[in-house]
Amino acid sequence: MTATYLTSVFQPGIFDNKIVFCTGGAGTICRRQVEALVILGANAVIVGRKKEVTEKAAAEIQQLRNGCKVIGLSVDVRDYKALQEAVARSVEEFGKIDYVICGAAGNFLADFRHLSSNAFKSVVDIDLLGSYNTVKAAQDQLIQNKGTVIFVSATLHYYGVPFQSHVGAAKAGIDALSNALAVELGPFGVRFNCIAPGPIDGTEGISRLLPKGMKERARKLVPLQRFGTIDDVANATVFLFSPASSFITGATIVVDGAAWHTGQQIALPYPESILDSDELGFASPSKSKL
Repeated sequence: MTATYLTSVFQPGIFDNKIVFCTGGAGTICRRQVEALVILGANAVIVGRKKEVTEKAAAEIQQLRNGCKVIGLSVDVRDYKALQEAVARSVEEFGKIDYVICGAAGNFLADFRHLSSNAFKSVVDIDLLGSYNTVKAAQDQLIQNKGTVIFVSATLHYYGVPFQSHVGAAKAGIDALSNALAVELGPFGVRFNCIAPGPIDGTEGISRLLPKGMKERARKLVPLQRFGTIDDVANATVFLFSPASSFITGATIVVDGAAWHTGQQIALPYPESILDSDELGFASPSKSKL
């Protein structure tokens, strides 16, 4: 397998002997985050709910650098005990954990009138509670190794975004959690930051959240006139884990080409899309699908 993440900006080997633990690591964005760290010297543990998908992704990532090791573990981040076991397995395998990426997430389009309480809870449980559980399970390793945590957030809660109240609420909670932990665990040498991706091309978010025919309109709403790439997010990740950011904590790096400043992230007509939501067929999926 040919390494697909290469950049002249960062020095090879800057993450030698570092171990990263990433939830959602088989997903598009989080996988590229891990790939970047592995290519630059790290070994990794990726966590996902789907065993075969996660293990396959781990095996493929491991091929990116000779001598590296990547393991995939099947874990639901809503299960704190399972995360504790995953952390213990990681320490047994690698001896420590230096970096944590909290990237497990769930999302779908649903207006408030069709959004069930269970569906709302599922997203909050996966995104927010899952992030809390991950850091809580890894806290001893983070303190011991003066580690660094990156939460994968979003910009949906910076203003009111229709059909995304569940995710906006969860991501707002993640930002608040990151800020609080930066203050509380800062004296132990642990850093916490968020990366807030905007519209990133080639991701499930773009394919699921942009209705057919709206992609070009959405692209034009981005001031830089393009969607982001998964490499854009990976570059921000490398920076936040690198020594170059050693005095940066409690911060959020927005990777969105200034898209949120235009006031529209889902390129649906307003208020027509709200008033016609019954005809558009937006409805919350069952909890089991998340």
